[in-house]
Amino acid sequence: MKGALVFLIVFAILVIATLGNTDIPPGKAIYSAVLPGTEAAAGYLINGVDAITVIIAVFNGVIYGFVAWLIFSLVMLAFKKDKKQQTVNVYYNNEANYPPPPP
Repeated sequence: MKGALVFLIVFAILVIATLGNTDIPPGKAIYSAVLPGTEAAAGYLINGVDAITVIIAVFNGVIYGFVAWLIFSLVMLAFKKDKKQQTVNVYYNNEANYPPPPP
């Protein structure tokens, strides 16, 4: 659950930052590779922002959010406290090796 919050926070910050500056890598490079020849959509506005800028911002948000989530998960795994190991003895079909049940 904490990892999802890390993802969402980094996603929101990077989307807002990229809306102001589309030169933050790798959003523009991914946009050019995945959607080549779609510069004609530059005239479309989404809440007053160019559609291509929004697409690049979402690419950046998802990529950096995933990287932040992955780093957070690995750090939490490294610092995870060891739980006590519990030993359980199981006896079956060998009544001579375990004590009788209490009366």
